[in-house]
Amino acid sequence: MRQINLGIIGGGTVGGGVFQAVQRNGALMALRLGVELRVARVAVRDLKKSRAVRIPPALLATDWRSVVADPGIHLIVELMGGTTIARQVVLAALKLGKPVVTANKALLSAHGEELFATAQRHGANLYYEASVAGGIPIIKVLREGLIGNRITRLYGIVNGTCNYILTRMKLEGADFAAVLADAQRLGYAEAEPSLDVDGHDAAHKTGILASLAHGFWVNPKDVYVEGIRGVTPLDIQFAERLGYTIKLLGVVKKFGTDQGKCSPVQVSVYPTLVPNGHVLASVNDVFNAVYVRGDIVGDTLYYGRGAGQDATASAVLSDLADAALDLKCGAKSRIPPFVPHERDGAVLPIDEVVSRYYVRLSVADRPGTLAKIAAILAAAKIGISSVIQPEGHEGKSLPLILMIHDATHAAMRQALGKISRLAVVKETPVMIRVENFE
Repeated sequence: MRQINLGIIGGGTVGGGVFQAVQRNGALMALRLGVELRVARVAVRDLKKSRAVRIPPALLATDWRSVVADPGIHLIVELMGGTTIARQVVLAALKLGKPVVTANKALLSAHGEELFATAQRHGANLYYEASVAGGIPIIKVLREGLIGNRITRLYGIVNGTCNYILTRMKLEGADFAAVLADAQRLGYAEAEPSLDVDGHDAAHKTGILASLAHGFWVNPKDVYVEGIRGVTPLDIQFAERLGYTIKLLGVVKKFGTDQGKCSPVQVSVYPTLVPNGHVLASVNDVFNAVYVRGDIVGDTLYYGRGAGQDATASAVLSDLADAALDLKCGAKSRIPPFVPHERDGAVLPIDEVVSRYYVRLSVADRPGTLAKIAAILAAAKIGISSVIQPEGHEGKSLPLILMIHDATHAAMRQALGKISRLAVVKETPVMIRVENFE
């Protein structure tokens, strides 16, 4: 039985989890693959650091370059995170013709084109199943399972921290700050949570999925991002009353009737009102889900744990199996990491994206208030589908909820700018998109 020696770069939560998983199920994988996976070296920053998973000291090294360059190591596993040294690690391995497995979505989002081009140039391969949605094999789905489909719609709940916070806000009526603090205490959110709650982590993942689905590499700067800091218990309450649940969605939509190269693609991350009858509305706590529509297969759903040591380790093991089989068969690029087949592809600017909207205004309780607001919307050719003026609210201002027909982001942005300057409007308007999954 052939032995494949692994060099793991990074011995933290994910690196330790992968080491532990190989020790636990390596023999099972060998029986299934006909290839034995052996961890030869683990590069870490500090040999003396306490680790949750014990790695034998004889395997530890501090110089990642010596691990990558070791001719006895066949496969490099980059699990250190970040985008600076990690980029150096991956490029160095690929230039040596060594396949690389990575779980680093930020690295791929920022430098994917360069890494894939380097892999192709040097006859190596790059595997990255663990970079998006943890234990959900969504990369393999897009690269292999749905390879015969044009992907017309993709919606992802791909950040467990945000989903946990929004779930608890809905179930308990708690506000964002209180639930975030609890999530930090429980380890679901980082001490500095902006990468998650401001939507950037979800944007990295959504950009990768959009690139795979549509065949051109999506520049992270082209992904429109809104986080969940502005979502309030009041919005969640009104959404429920209207038959919706608020989720942070990554949205990838192919626009236009022409499904060819000239059709632009929306790539966005933002809070969204999801109909309670839709399956994504029932994805709760730290779980992830990706809903994909292909022109042949129709609608498909992929659900599971999107983060954590074990879920990520499981995805890395899947990539290790693919890499080991490729090495065994001498096929360094059996499935290329990324094929840029839509060279004319483009991301649709957010101002041109058409959506339905939920708008919450805080207004003075005076006659004619609604008429002034409706006049501004009418002048912008924006239709109102329904209005809620809830009873039981007292004070100088009252909430006014508008459900808006299809309109472009630009039209809504301009109209709300004018509405916010009305004397009867007391606070900045809140706008959340509504998805109907058509």
